[in-house]
Amino acid sequence: MQSLKQVLNIYLHKTGLAKGVAQNAAIQAWPEIVGAAVAKNTTAESVEHGVLNVKTSTPTWRQELLFKKEDILIKLNKRIGKNTIKDIQFL
Repeated sequence: MQSLKQVLNIYLHKTGLAKGVAQNAAIQAWPEIVGAAVAKNTTAESVEHGVLNVKTSTPTWRQELLFKKEDILIKLNKRIGKNTIKDIQFL
């Protein structure tokens, strides 16, 4: 007998919803990936076509995160799945 998790994974893959679920996992993982200080000054708002939209509290935070974007992308994709998030847009 299959576990509920296995059944849900099969269903998500068959219906094409697995990628969307994985992309939205990036929103949940954001605070842990970037740490408390960054999480306090940012909000991961949405994922559209593989692009994570993150609202920053100030232009300074936006600029700082632009420098760290590649590292953050690597950490996110390592956590939620290879190449799930293709880019991050800081707003």
